[in-house]
Amino acid sequence: MSNPYTIPVAELPAEARGSFIVRVYSRLTLAVLLFVGLEIWFFSTGIAHAIMAAVASVSWLLILGGLMVLSWMSSFFASPRLSKPVQYLGLGLYVLGQAVIFVPLLILADQSAPGTIASAAQVTLGGFFLLTGVVVTTRRDFSFLRTFLFWGGLVALGTIILAVLFQFELGTWFSVAMVLIAGGSILYTTSAVMRDYPEDAYVAAALQLFAGVALLFWYVLRLFIGSRR
Repeated sequence: MSNPYTIPVAELPAEARGSFIVRVYSRLTLAVLLFVGLEIWFFSTGIAHAIMAAVASVSWLLILGGLMVLSWMSSFFASPRLSKPVQYLGLGLYVLGQAVIFVPLLILADQSAPGTIASAAQVTLGGFFLLTGVVVTTRRDFSFLRTFLFWGGLVALGTIILAVLFQFELGTWFSVAMVLIAGGSILYTTSAVMRDYPEDAYVAAALQLFAGVALLFWYVLRLFIGSRR
């Protein structure tokens, strides 16, 4: 008999599929709330400015490399092959890392463009729900986006590295392109969650969805800041 935890959720009965989706999106909601709670704590205690000072003294290439390592570690820990406490540790570590990385951008937004954080958050959540609705209502397989996301991500990473090395600004069009990549990532991941993930991989699914939401929020916020300057 096949192990139900290795079968894609799309092949399970409707009740099991529904239970899986509830688990995924409840964990995603908790991840978002944890992110918001960490940012509120950072700013209310003054930790945010200490993080800002630390980040300012470190090359963005090192920070980018650290975030990539953290992303890999978190995804590994969130694997359904490991115990549930370890999976939640992976999700928590990733949320913490994103919360730290966001601090400089949030400080810039708060100082140079007041009100943009709330506006960008609303647009991000609205975009996420819209993209999720597209997947749910059309039931389309968006796995064809995999190649676009892979090469788009490589080009974006190379562009960021060049911008750091040669000290040039990444303009509005780069942010627009990254919003499109983030939207594609949400479509792809949501489709994969609905079709390909096994029943016990809800923590890993929540982590991947949170990564897409964080990427979308980052570049929507950059666009809002740029429009206020």
